Amino acid sequence: MAELFSRDDVFAVCDALPATRNETPFGPETSVYKVVGKVFAITNLDGEPVTVTLKADPPHAEALVRDYPWITPGYHMNKRHWVTVTIGPDADPQLVTDLIVNSYERVVEGLPRAKRPT
Repeated sequence: MAELFSRDDVFAVCDALPATRNETPFGPETSVYKVVGKVFAITNLDGEPVTVTLKADPPHAEALVRDYPWITPGYHMNKRHWVTVTIGPDADPQLVTDLIVNSYERVVEGLPRAKRPT
């Protein structure tokens, strides 16, 4: 059986990306990861199941929601541009990691060139 992805794994992937910052602007129960002030990942800090909301290209987001029951349109976010991933026994750890990195990269691509981390 595959190793379960955890809340700590979400934090480890986010922390490993350049110029990231973890904040709690919505209160102590929600972690918000930003790169140069722009959000790329939102995670609940308490309770189960663990979820992470991530930015995604609209056609990719649509396909993810269609193909994976543990991925839904972004909770409290623009449903075309964000997905919410429920971390549980069905979640593929490599796919979750890839989605976090992809979310980060999408946000970085939208930054002015001079502000992009190197």
